[in-house]
Amino acid sequence: MPWYKKSPGDGEQSTDGVSTNPSDDSHSNNNVANDVGVAVACREMCIYCFDVLIAYVQRQSDPPRPAFTNDSYPLFVTWKTSDQHLRGCIGTFSGCHLHTGLRDYALNSAMKDSRFSPVRKEEIPDLSCTVSLLTDFEDATDYLDWEIGRHGIRIEFTNDKGHHRSATYLPEVAKEQGWTKIETIDSLLRKGGYRGHISSTFRASIRTTRYCSQK
Repeated sequence: MPWYKKSPGDGEQSTDGVSTNPSDDSHSNNNVANDVGVAVACREMCIYCFDVLIAYVQRQSDPPRPAFTNDSYPLFVTWKTSDQHLRGCIGTFSGCHLHTGLRDYALNSAMKDSRFSPVRKEEIPDLSCTVSLLTDFEDATDYLDWEIGRHGIRIEFTNDKGHHRSATYLPEVAKEQGWTKIETIDSLLRKGGYRGHISSTFRASIRTTRYCSQK
C-alpha cells in the first residue's frame, strides 16, 4: 500500500508516496514472517498509524486493536509532508508484532527522529504515512549484488575511527534519486558517518545485506 492520509475529524484520501532515508535501530530479523509472495501490507496499517498519532497528540487513549494480522515483521514507518519532504522515518530490522510495532514506530518516527522536531498536532492534516514491511533478507556476495528498484540494502562497515557502523536505504530510494549502485553505496557510507576516502578497496570490505519490502 503506498500511503494513507488522514487528519483529526476529516475524511480519508489516498495518493502516491514512498519512504526514504530510514534510520535503523536494530540489526536482526529473526523469527519473522518472511514470505514476500504473500501480500500483508494494507491501507489499514497506515490508517492505524494515523489513529495512534492523533490519539497521542490529543492525549487520548490508544485506538482499538486493529483487525489486520499481528504477525512479526521488521518494519519502517515514514511520515512525509504534502510536498513530499521527509518528516520522520524510523524502523527496526528486528521482527516485531505488527500491532505493537506499528504503534511504537508510528510514534517514534513522528516524535523521536533526531533529524526533525516532533510532529505538531496542526501538521497532521498535511502529512502522509507509509508503512514498509521488510522481507527476504539475504547476504549479498558483494556491494554490487543487488538490484535497483527491487532491493533495499543495509551496509555494515568500520569507519575511519575504527567504529562499527551501519546504514540502510529502502528499495525505492536509489531509483527515486536516480543513483547508480556505486552512488547508492557511497551515499550510504556518508549517511553512516564515514568521512574518509571511498576507494574500491574500501567498498569491497563492506558487508551488504539485501532485502525486499511490502507497502
